[in-house]
Amino acid sequence: MSPLTKNDLRRIFEKLDQNGKGLVGLDELNRLLERSGVQWSLEELESLVGTPCLGFDEFIFFYDSISNQKTKSEAENDEESDIAEAFKVFDLNGDGFISSEELQSVLVRLGLLDERSGKDCTNMICYYDTNMDGMIDFQEFKNMMFPTIS
Repeated sequence: MSPLTKNDLRRIFEKLDQNGKGLVGLDELNRLLERSGVQWSLEELESLVGTPCLGFDEFIFFYDSISNQKTKSEAENDEESDIAEAFKVFDLNGDGFISSEELQSVLVRLGLLDERSGKDCTNMICYYDTNMDGMIDFQEFKNMMFPTIS
């Protein structure tokens, strides 16, 4: 679905503004959202919007904010999927964990590690193995790929 243009939003706003005062009430906005498949209570919508009615500029701002929110969510889903695919590359036996041997095998195959560097792989595993089971699970892999700054 392509984003709506300002003209599209103007037409929608004018249809919602049935009394022609240049304002759209939250109940009208909520009916539109429900027809679009978005379910919010009036209380949730009011806390999100912060006012009982919207002028055209506020309506555009609201549209932009929920459009960007959806895009951000979609991007996060794509990122999670990419990380899962990368994890599968290293999880050679498909058990949901990356062992030192699996890590070494993949890195050697990629030409990133010498075959005699098994100890380096063990050290890498130990560094990110937060539950200390000797292997990297998916959450630990995500933490390794995207370390948080503290």
